[in-house]
Amino acid sequence: FMEEKNSEKPQKHSPWMVLITVMVGTLLIGLDRTVVNLGLPKMIADFGISVSLAGWIATAYILSNAVFVPVFGKLGDMIGDRKIYLWSFVAFIGTSVLAGLSWNISSMIFFRALQGLVGAAVYPTAMSLIVKNFPDQKARAQALGIWSASFAASAVFGPLVGGPLIDLYSWRMLFYINLPIGIIGIFMVLFYLPNDKGKEKKGFDIYGAITLAIALSSLVLVLEKGREWEWTSLTSILCYVLVLTFGFWFVQIEKKHPSPMVDLKFFKNPTFVSALLVSFISFGGMMGAMFLLPIFVQTYLGFDATQTGFLFLPMALTMFVAAPLGAKLAQKIHVRYSVSLGMLLVALAIYLLTGLDARTTASELTLPLMVLAVGMGIGMAPLTNAVASSVPAHEVGIASAVLNLTRNIAGAVAIALFGTLLSNVTESKVLEVGANTIINDPKFASLLPALVILKSQILAYREVFLVASLVTVVGAFVALTLRDSSKIKDEKNEFVHLEGGT
Repeated sequence: FMEEKNSEKPQKHSPWMVLITVMVGTLLIGLDRTVVNLGLPKMIADFGISVSLAGWIATAYILSNAVFVPVFGKLGDMIGDRKIYLWSFVAFIGTSVLAGLSWNISSMIFFRALQGLVGAAVYPTAMSLIVKNFPDQKARAQALGIWSASFAASAVFGPLVGGPLIDLYSWRMLFYINLPIGIIGIFMVLFYLPNDKGKEKKGFDIYGAITLAIALSSLVLVLEKGREWEWTSLTSILCYVLVLTFGFWFVQIEKKHPSPMVDLKFFKNPTFVSALLVSFISFGGMMGAMFLLPIFVQTYLGFDATQTGFLFLPMALTMFVAAPLGAKLAQKIHVRYSVSLGMLLVALAIYLLTGLDARTTASELTLPLMVLAVGMGIGMAPLTNAVASSVPAHEVGIASAVLNLTRNIAGAVAIALFGTLLSNVTESKVLEVGANTIINDPKFASLLPALVILKSQILAYREVFLVASLVTVVGAFVALTLRDSSKIKDEKNEFVHLEGGT
């Protein structure tokens, strides 16, 4: 009785403080996902392991995170977003410290898997908390825009924060730094996040969770390791079979369960489906390009980890300005046009990267990266708000989990495909460039193989950036199919769908 009574007390704090609180967790989780890759060379040296084995440090995190995002999205909707957010955040800090204390590769992989598991709760519960604490449509759109910028900027700040920590201290500091920031975040949760209102206790869809977990883990695993295993190897084929089998089984379970893990009626909502499709295509092109750019600047321009981080600083700052502006723009024009415009700007930015060569300077990269940030700010905020506004308030958690999962899978697919494309194009370019390159001075004849390889690799990067740009253009045109299929009924966040559902 007391819990129910307390949950009905009016909020003591502004919903904007709720936004700032969940942004702390969002930034921390996002940073941890990206920054650890910078420490892999030092971990390889300390643990005495191969590059292939070290890859499991990232894969373990990505696998467990992808599998449990839908689970925590559903649990947040069932038992309360604040509870799930708080305890997952506490667990994330604990597993971060354990990862920093890792004594060998096995312990590191285990603790990273735990980190991915508990960190999976932050994104869906954070988005749900924002939606429920911003009943006003305009304020909510602006809040989601700012929050989306913080989520995207975490990938940019990763090298900026991680580079100096590694260069000045140790890779272990990448994990220990989460402790002081996390403690601040925990106190903010306790003070600023309102208590959960009473939730209807329904049976948890355990079989749906298990079948979805097997399907997702098999999919993410083959996307992460497919190039290493070869896409047509027996191991890869086994993963394909598991994805199809358990994916089909999952759908059958969800059709019959009274409280399904993922409500399949979501996929009858045209706005929700269009937003997922736009997210998958555009994030694929964007994440594929952003995965390759740091590799290019460190390999061919000679940047170290810290310099690479500072290279992305103007992009991060631009994103924080562009996201709120994008939310305001979306209030003046239809969501389809704002999202499409944003994706076209992202495509333009990626296209500008096709001019990269070994003489490119940091200042020449600033304009494309800032254009990319403006495009993300204009397009991502209304896209996220479209998903949040297209489902009932009590299902925002699982809807946001599906959106996050879609983006993560899109990134994994893009990295796998673009990485394979880069290798294949490089091989073909070596033959083409080699056949058309002649060194007349015998003194420099020995440099021919190295020059041919260098030229071929740079041309391959340009071609892959062009493909990424074209993919994002496709996303911009698909965005024109977005529809506004729902509206807020009242301040209690009850939604009326234009299709007729309540």
